[in-house]
Amino acid sequence: MIFFRGDAEAVEMFAGVTRRTLAYGQSLLLAEFTYERGARAPLHRHPHEQITYVVEGRYEITIAGVPTVVEKGDSYLVPSNVEHGQFALERTVTADIWHPPREDYLE
Repeated sequence: MIFFRGDAEAVEMFAGVTRRTLAYGQSLLLAEFTYERGARAPLHRHPHEQITYVVEGRYEITIAGVPTVVEKGDSYLVPSNVEHGQFALERTVTADIWHPPREDYLE
């Protein structure tokens, strides 16, 4: 199955943070996030396991209370139900994969 980025609607998640759901199946979902400089995704948790790859830019990810700066080419894993949040040090684009798929991202 082919998914075209141009068909994916940009959804504002938080001020300065947008998401595009790019592809999904029965067990995985891929989304692109764009964070404008200074944008923040507040601390949150979800039952989904999440892997993120930083496509461009640089931001601070806090996972389980530990802040770490990641940049283009870096990746990280957020285990199920672990609190995490992001703060963009510059404009940043990420590719995020969830298992199982986030049903709220299919709406």
